[in-house]
Amino acid sequence: MRVVAVPDDSPAVLGLSPSLARLRAEASVRYHDTLPGTADVLAERLRDAVAVVNIRSSTNLTREVLSHCPALKLVSIWGTGTDHVDLEAARELGIRVTNTPAVAAPSIAEHALALMLAVARRVPLLDRRVRAGEWPRGGMVQLQGKTLGVIGLGEIGRRFARLGEAIGMHVVTWTMHPKPELGFAHVALEELLAQSDVVSLHLRLSEQTRGFLDEARLRTMKPGAILVNTARGPLVDEPALLKALGEGRLAGAGLDVFDVEPLPVGHPLTAMENVVLSPHSAGITPEALEAGLAMAVDNVLAFFEGKARHVVA
Repeated sequence: MRVVAVPDDSPAVLGLSPSLARLRAEASVRYHDTLPGTADVLAERLRDAVAVVNIRSSTNLTREVLSHCPALKLVSIWGTGTDHVDLEAARELGIRVTNTPAVAAPSIAEHALALMLAVARRVPLLDRRVRAGEWPRGGMVQLQGKTLGVIGLGEIGRRFARLGEAIGMHVVTWTMHPKPELGFAHVALEELLAQSDVVSLHLRLSEQTRGFLDEARLRTMKPGAILVNTARGPLVDEPALLKALGEGRLAGAGLDVFDVEPLPVGHPLTAMENVVLSPHSAGITPEALEAGLAMAVDNVLAFFEGKARHVVA
């Protein structure tokens, strides 16, 4: 039977899913519920595999690793991000790369909404103070009538834009490839940053978007605005963000993603009362998990049948 490697199911998700049994019925599965740790260990785990189901974005499928896997023909990513895979090397080596688009979009859009509301209404801070016997008043922001700037109009971005409209916000958007058929107002990036009370990022991380919100663009943002990021941490210049939050130029931030994950103990963000943090968990609901795992396995089985789908490289 064809060999399929699962090199990085830690903490285990595929191992708890019925999708693993479906995969085992069609292939010889080399399954690991620990992270590989080093490139050498990863290459060994992929040895002789025709396909790999990649669970964790911390598993870097570099040119070096891929070049040591002569049998490899498919990388099936659980998730949408591809920044941990050398796509150019994959193309040169004849390795297809697939992902699982849109399956977590409802969950991530809901989480972005929750972060936005939590920052605007100061929910974590008020909760702590009430539990401590205090009875704080005021200081919250009403979002109805405010402007929401959505950067990136993939499935997640457009869903979040509609959620913003549903609570009465005026939505403006910017995307690299405008989609007027979606019905959202498209404006120049500088205009979006300058007029938006909330800015939410929904871009893929690439060399083109790394550091997308740098210090200059953060300074362009409307004073007192809120930043929401459920996409990738390196889209934002983190030191510049810390400075903007510390100086009060930004009112707050709702962050699910960071430069370094897990977020190091004692990180400056953890001491800021105007920041709401979550552990890169926006897409981790039972529904989204199982839908994504099923699609990642389906992508492998479709490839074996000569019907590659959801191909990104």
